[in-house]
Amino acid sequence: MGEPIARRVSVLGAQPAALNLATQSAWPDSRPVPIRFVPQADLPAGQAYEQYIFDSAQCPTREGLHDFFNGLAWLHFPLIKQRLNHLHVAQIAKTGIAPVRGPARDALTLFDENAALMRAPDELWEALLAKNWRRVFVDLRPQWADTTLVLFGHALLEKLVYPRKSITAHVYRAHPATDCIADMDFWVADSLSAEKLASKPFAHLPVLGVPGWWPANQTPSFYDDTSVFRAARTQVIMAG
Repeated sequence: MGEPIARRVSVLGAQPAALNLATQSAWPDSRPVPIRFVPQADLPAGQAYEQYIFDSAQCPTREGLHDFFNGLAWLHFPLIKQRLNHLHVAQIAKTGIAPVRGPARDALTLFDENAALMRAPDELWEALLAKNWRRVFVDLRPQWADTTLVLFGHALLEKLVYPRKSITAHVYRAHPATDCIADMDFWVADSLSAEKLASKPFAHLPVLGVPGWWPANQTPSFYDDTSVFRAARTQVIMAG
């Protein structure tokens, strides 16, 4: 879906207009998008970005890849994006706009910018949580055929325009019954809360390690790079 919109941007010369046209066209998995895209200049001075989206149902959009991918996230995952916006606004109502966002808003931003959504067998998920990379990518490699991984975060997508081995996603596990994007959008949106995200319910995944996503990872030694595929931290408990 991104390529036709990118071509439309080149014709119209403005990302908001191209994204708005996409919300009006039929495409697989099409669902209502609860916002319109507007130029960044429409955001009033001093107004919080998330509060403006909530109040106006309009998303300020700059030209460039970062906000282009944010627009695609709204088109593919309107329920998740709307849920994140509502959670941000609820936190703003509690704490106001402060120089330091706090753990809840930090977690919401992390999800929005860098999350990937994963439906995976239990064995593979547990190995990923444990950062047992040899097991994740070599021993359990056949299980990736039964795994769905969808990149959600718009900053994550922007980084992958120029791929490098160290790019790592924060992976949020979706329900096993989420067989399509629409199901995943509904289930994940319904599962999100500020408290849950602040607990950091993520697994870390260097995305170029995913089988089939990067030619070099066909060789098992690809995963021997400990600067990227880092071991899990061990907790040391001191005797009192």
